[in-house]
Amino acid sequence: MTESEMRFWSDTEVDLLIDDISEAAYEAIETAAAEAARAAALAALEREAAAIREAQRWRIEAELRQQIIAETKKAGVKNAVITGLACLLGGLFIGIGGTLIIGGR
Repeated sequence: MTESEMRFWSDTEVDLLIDDISEAAYEAIETAAAEAARAAALAALEREAAAIREAQRWRIEAELRQQIIAETKKAGVKNAVITGLACLLGGLFIGIGGTLIIGGR
C-alpha cells in the first residue's frame, strides 16, 4: 500500500471503534459468565442426583438386609422348636423304652 492509498482515522473514529469493541467484549464476557453459571448449576444438580441415587441404593439394600434378618430369625425359631420337639420325643422314647425294658423284667 502506498501512502496515498492508506486511510487515516480520526480520533473520534478510533474512540467509536474502541467503544464498539469494548461493548462487544463486555457482552461476550457476560455471556460466558452466564454459561459458566449454568454449567456450575447443572454440575451441582448432577452431583445431587447421583447422591440421591446412591442413598436410594443404600436404602433398598438396607431393607433387603432387614428382610433377610427377619426371615432368618423366623427360620431360627422354627428350627429351635423342631429341635426341641425332636429332643422331647427322643427322650420320651428312651425313657419309656428303658422303663419297659428294665421294668418288664
